[in-house]
Amino acid sequence: MIASRQDETGSVALRGPGLGPELERKRAALERILSGLGRTLVAYSGGVDSSVLLLVAARTLGQDALGVIARSPSLPETELQAALELAVSNGVTVRVIETRELEREEYRRNGSDRCFHCKTELFERLEALASLEGWDSIVYGALTDDLAEVRPGMVAAERHRVRAPLIESGIGKLEVRILARDMGLKVWNKPQAACLASRIPHGSEVTPSKLAQVERGEAWLRVSFGVGTVRLRHEGMRARIEVRGPDIPRLQADVDSISLKMKDLGFSSVEIDPAGYRRPDPQPGPIEGGSNAESR
Repeated sequence: MIASRQDETGSVALRGPGLGPELERKRAALERILSGLGRTLVAYSGGVDSSVLLLVAARTLGQDALGVIARSPSLPETELQAALELAVSNGVTVRVIETRELEREEYRRNGSDRCFHCKTELFERLEALASLEGWDSIVYGALTDDLAEVRPGMVAAERHRVRAPLIESGIGKLEVRILARDMGLKVWNKPQAACLASRIPHGSEVTPSKLAQVERGEAWLRVSFGVGTVRLRHEGMRARIEVRGPDIPRLQADVDSISLKMKDLGFSSVEIDPAGYRRPDPQPGPIEGGSNAESR
């Protein structure tokens, strides 16, 4: 039987008819791994991966689990607030810390290893917190899908002995979304996101002003056009905008107003990328008798 609940915002949290036996086994493995970690800090971002990890950790460890989210110029303030609201709505404790990756020359230089230096900043802050307060373990939300790609941030995790319980229990992106949906998390179908610095090409310096341009531009596009997935690629004086294929014609039809807004932000030209946003993002199929309506 399918059950759903509607919160005060009208968002529908779906509960499916149960998980398949293989995913049930993986969830049980995840709980076993977490139960053996002692007092645990969970690196949290508000995305589906870290949200599932944090909620399972909180249910497994109780007060011995603490979510930690970093406030920095590379994370949109709206994302930070949404992440905190999600945690509160699920009765999970989250602490906000400040990270200063922009003070690292290697990060600002924006080479192909930028994520290594970003994650190093985060994990060093978490290590200091763990040492100060007596936490036994640090975990983050890497998935099995990540093993197929070059991920400098995973190298930083290994060097700082940060555990990846989702990988250790064999959970991938599609499976973590199914778990999130089963748990009633409204982010179960949230589009994949990356830090704002990922919109700046490698070799182009990361600066607070560039990050602010990207954040303000993407926020305006979401509100003005109702797009769920949008990337504003910062290419010097040009803004190249990527959205999902079905959204491209709407933006192309209103390119004049978009150009005006981008000029207000400091860009001299704009392109609506005709190829659109192309990164794969697996989503669960419809639940029989239910709905996959996106929570907004």
